[in-house]
Amino acid sequence: MATLERDGRFDGSAVDRADGYIHLSTADQLTETVARHYAGQEELHVVAVDLDAHGDQVRWEPSRGGASFPHLYAPMLLETAVSYGPLRRDADGRVLLPVAG
Repeated sequence: MATLERDGRFDGSAVDRADGYIHLSTADQLTETVARHYAGQEELHVVAVDLDAHGDQVRWEPSRGGASFPHLYAPMLLETAVSYGPLRRDADGRVLLPVAG
């Protein structure tokens, strides 16, 4: 999160850079993604991104179980972040999207 705020962009994690794109999830996919790939990690943050603002840099590609996931083939720009903040969960354990403003 600090990188996105400081630099106005996020170039992805080490895994993202190795794969050549930033792995994203839809709101419905987010809780499972966090459980599968970030279990036990602390100080996680969530960014809600305006995918339309990235245009053709976003590709929907099959992944886990054949589901389509958005992949960003460019840096994530701060100006395309609708909202962001620390990862929070509801009473059922689902990851909540951050609230803007």
